[in-house]
Amino acid sequence: MKIVAIDMGKSKSVARMYEGQDKPQRLETIRTDPQSFHDLLAKEQPERVLIEIGPAAGWVCDLCQALGMAIKVANTSDEPWRWRKLKSKSDEKDTAKLLKLELLGELKEVHVPEAKVRQWRQLIGYRQAVVSKVTEAKNRIRGILECRGLRLASGDRAWSEAGCEEIRKMARDLKETTQDDLWRGMVQLELEAMVYLKGQLEQVEAKLEQIAQADKRVALLQSAPGVGRRIGEMVVAMIDKPERFTRGRTVGVWAGLTPRRFQSGQMELEGHISHCGSAQLRQLLIQGCWSGLRKEGWIKWTFDRISAGNKKRRRLAIVAVARRLLVRLWAMLRDGTSWRKEELTNGTRTAAA
Repeated sequence: MKIVAIDMGKSKSVARMYEGQDKPQRLETIRTDPQSFHDLLAKEQPERVLIEIGPAAGWVCDLCQALGMAIKVANTSDEPWRWRKLKSKSDEKDTAKLLKLELLGELKEVHVPEAKVRQWRQLIGYRQAVVSKVTEAKNRIRGILECRGLRLASGDRAWSEAGCEEIRKMARDLKETTQDDLWRGMVQLELEAMVYLKGQLEQVEAKLEQIAQADKRVALLQSAPGVGRRIGEMVVAMIDKPERFTRGRTVGVWAGLTPRRFQSGQMELEGHISHCGSAQLRQLLIQGCWSGLRKEGWIKWTFDRISAGNKKRRRLAIVAVARRLLVRLWAMLRDGTSWRKEELTNGTRTAAA
């Protein structure tokens, strides 16, 4: 079997060619661009290509698919991949480790979706980045005003039409300010930045709305409690192909919502959640579950059962509910079924007709 293991760098990559145990391995340095990769793979014609997960993994997978070659994308956060107590590390050693793990059957793969799903994921992440920038601009305005002893209304009231009008009265073009009122110019600049970012956010959300309306799976997930358009599109985009998971437990592990396990002899401990996978997915799920507590239903019933009225267990309980919710959403995508409502009768759950 001929295998090409490639360690990809930002500008250059190192490829290791393997043709069997009885033949020497060859190394070649190439530029990290589609044309150089195409020329190498077309020349070598490997049966399998090995790479690490990274920003360039998407177009490399597309290239291998176009050439009809099998490709494996290594999960570099997996335990066997991690380097410990190294005296030296190089691109050549990275390719050797890729190859060694593959030959031992210990190379853990990462699912790389098709190009349109990757771009959908990227736009969802971009929306989160713009929301963070809007929040930063708001916090800077509050900070500037607090230094002057001025306080805005709490929460969203400060950013309503009336609240923004009050801020505009205090703001002034920086060119027109004197050294005694420079803060007014800073408020004006931050206010302009916030308005611009909100315009960007509206464009992004309009496009995401268009994509979500065209995908029936997003509407399907919105039948679940605590799940809105944002959570639905995130779950659909991140899971992509529900059939790649064999059971619900693997979904929780993939999302990083299961506890770490430490076992030695008769000692067995559980730590904090592993935080594997997408942090944005976990954040949205947990936010949705907190919102779901406001209404009677499955989320509140499960939360109350796990927390058992103990305030110290609230964070543990909300994470557990988020994991159960994600597993149910995965099952809905797998089976193509809507959420089955449940009712409580004498403290027990029953499926609603």
